[in-house]
Amino acid sequence: MGKIPEKWLVVIAVLLGTFTIVLNNSMLNPAVPHFMELFDADAVAAGWVITIFMVTMGMTMPLTGYLGDKFGKKQLFMSGLAVFLLGSILGSLAWNLPSLIFFRGLQGVGGGVMMPLSLALIFSVFPRNERGVAMGVWGIAAMMAPTIGPTLGGLIIELGTWQWLFLSNLPSGILGLVFSYFYLKQTDTVKDIRFDRWGFLTVTLGVGAVLLALGRMSELSQLYNPVNLVLIVFGAAALIIFVKIENRVGHPLLDLSVFRAKAYSYSVWVAMISSISLFGGIFLIPLLIQTVYGMGAIMTGLTFLPAALLAGIFMTIGGRMLDKRGPALTVTLGLSIMALGTAALGFMTLETSIWTIIIFNALRGVGMGLSQMPATTAGMNAIPEDLVSRGSAMNNVFRQMSSALGIVFVSIYFEVRRGQIFAGNGGAIEDATLTAINEGFLIIAFLCIISIPAGLLLGREHRKQEAVRQEEEENEEEAEAR
Repeated sequence: MGKIPEKWLVVIAVLLGTFTIVLNNSMLNPAVPHFMELFDADAVAAGWVITIFMVTMGMTMPLTGYLGDKFGKKQLFMSGLAVFLLGSILGSLAWNLPSLIFFRGLQGVGGGVMMPLSLALIFSVFPRNERGVAMGVWGIAAMMAPTIGPTLGGLIIELGTWQWLFLSNLPSGILGLVFSYFYLKQTDTVKDIRFDRWGFLTVTLGVGAVLLALGRMSELSQLYNPVNLVLIVFGAAALIIFVKIENRVGHPLLDLSVFRAKAYSYSVWVAMISSISLFGGIFLIPLLIQTVYGMGAIMTGLTFLPAALLAGIFMTIGGRMLDKRGPALTVTLGLSIMALGTAALGFMTLETSIWTIIIFNALRGVGMGLSQMPATTAGMNAIPEDLVSRGSAMNNVFRQMSSALGIVFVSIYFEVRRGQIFAGNGGAIEDATLTAINEGFLIIAFLCIISIPAGLLLGREHRKQEAVRQEEEENEEEAEAR
């Protein structure tokens, strides 16, 4: 270990923890039908195993900026990972569905603490001109885990017992704790910081209500469910009140001033579109392969594997390009490639080969690798160093909500359009399913296309900031020379 620079050991420590969380969450998706049978529950009740994690994670994220300043980022990151591992152990011992859901919520609390801190811990040890590569390496966990997780989860359910879905977290999680203890850097604490209790209350209720409503929706009838409508309205109202509170208090829970940095705002938009594209694809491609082409879950997993590998490789390449050339070329090129690959998947036919789908999905992986993490890094570089943890929390909250929104929109659109096409044409259900999937991909591609200017605008803001920073450095050098 002595030959590895300490700053890269920090990346490894953070990556181990992050990968454990994201992989576990995606591994549980294919296990929902198994939990329905095991606990004699309906789809809504068993779906809470997925929903509760998303909700508690989203509700915890806004707290990380305050807690990191209060107690130190290293201690908080390790505490979050420990809570997640505790939830994993208890989850493997769950005796009924309510207990399993409760322990999954505990996992979500740990994950909500860790995810925003990951960026802040990496930024604390890397200079601005090296953060692109570092974030590219870390981003491998964020991109690869959601795509390989469902396949691993399916294999565990078929070949083993469901308890291993939780126990499999322990090796990488414990290793992450060891690395964190030895290699994460202590950060300064803020002595006179005050807790924004009203901001905490409103953002927790707002984010929780919105994510809860989105997690309850998978078909059109649920969109009109009175409970879901009340949750959406209540959550939106709470978030509006939260924004007003944060603009007035002296020590805001989430400092909204980060949005004054235009580069940060553009980066959040790119992150949201990338999340919608990623999770929209995770929903549509299994339907395409299994429902239309009649292939199994293993082939579905293999379809995602090249995209995951290329996303990881091109995150590193994109990070290097960002450090050398800035975000304009990298992010714009990534969004364009992502739009191209997604649009191509919108023209599948019943005769399309599986290799064609794999190639176009891999192209999407290249685009995501070039756009998502470089955009996030450029945006985080644009805000003051002392606001990085709060900016990271905000970025993660928006990403979490857009992921949920993307899945809800795509699933409801698919259900409605398939029904309309099947009723109108009276053909085979496979034809209606394929047409609805194609349209879903074209809608996602359109979102990618209209987001391409965000890459150019991000590059323009980056150049402005670099010019200002260079001028400040020259002034400092002149002052020292005098």
